[in-house]
Amino acid sequence: MVALEFLEDTKKIILERDNMYIKIICQQFISFLLAATLLQACNQKIKGVAITDTAISGSINISVDETFEPIIKEQIKMYETSFPNTKINALYKTESECLKDFFNDSATRLVIVTRGLTDAEDKYMRAKVGFNPGWQEVATDAVAVVVNKKSVDSFFTLNDLRQTLQGKINKNKIIVFDGLKQTSTVRFIQDSVLKGMPIDTSIVKAVKNSDEVLDYIATHENAIGFVGINRIGNPEDYAQVEMLKRIKISLIQCDLCQYKPFILPTQQSILNRRYPLVRGLHYIVKENYKGLGNGFATFLQYERGQLIFKRAYLGPVMNFNVRNVNLNEKLPKD
Repeated sequence: MVALEFLEDTKKIILERDNMYIKIICQQFISFLLAATLLQACNQKIKGVAITDTAISGSINISVDETFEPIIKEQIKMYETSFPNTKINALYKTESECLKDFFNDSATRLVIVTRGLTDAEDKYMRAKVGFNPGWQEVATDAVAVVVNKKSVDSFFTLNDLRQTLQGKINKNKIIVFDGLKQTSTVRFIQDSVLKGMPIDTSIVKAVKNSDEVLDYIATHENAIGFVGINRIGNPEDYAQVEMLKRIKISLIQCDLCQYKPFILPTQQSILNRRYPLVRGLHYIVKENYKGLGNGFATFLQYERGQLIFKRAYLGPVMNFNVRNVNLNEKLPKD
């Protein structure tokens, strides 16, 4: 029942798509990229890396937090369709592996993860490549708490989750993560829920990735899992809708809401941050020229990329609200 309510809530908040508007913004973006490629950048190169690409041609290797594989695949598909001379080779890994690639692999010029760089990391990269890398939040995501379809526990406060993760209550439960130390989801739970306190590893089941978290929850009644909402929250994705027949998305208490009701991680509750487990999605790029990394990062920030995030029921950072217009001129009568 909760799954059905979740689907209905998310369907209600999506705005009507305007085909003419999309055509206009596509033309604007293409014009932007064409103008960008005319800029001369021959005297600006990354140390030890030959420049062989532009924003609309060439190939690039990128590393992406595996939590966001479905949505980034859609972004890449649209970009390569728009610019057929480009090839974006994405590897989907844990967040820590993505950052390791960024810092140590000269061929990886763009990563997509759930945080930006620290001051120390920014300073290190400036010394390494000779300039400051660029990074920006491009969408907001949420960590969903999922349980088996037969579970009677599908309402949690943050304190409930904290004490469960520490092994103080619900000791018969198994906590399922997409890894134990290296993933963005584990880091987020440690920072935002546990506030640095340790997880009771005796009750934790670590699996390889988000898909395995969902599969484990679907077959174990006493399990509680944590996954990114883009893995389970899109009512237009057939596989996600089918998975919601096997699991439930738990409701979490909203401390910002009047009377503290329990809410689901819908697009609206992510955008207004009333759902308490919201996190950002960032790109980090190390190019000081108008290359394919900067081109794709720009695409994610502006209209077409933002519309793709919106359609996937994440929170876009661009405001797509439609203004009401009053027409004072009277229409002629027949």
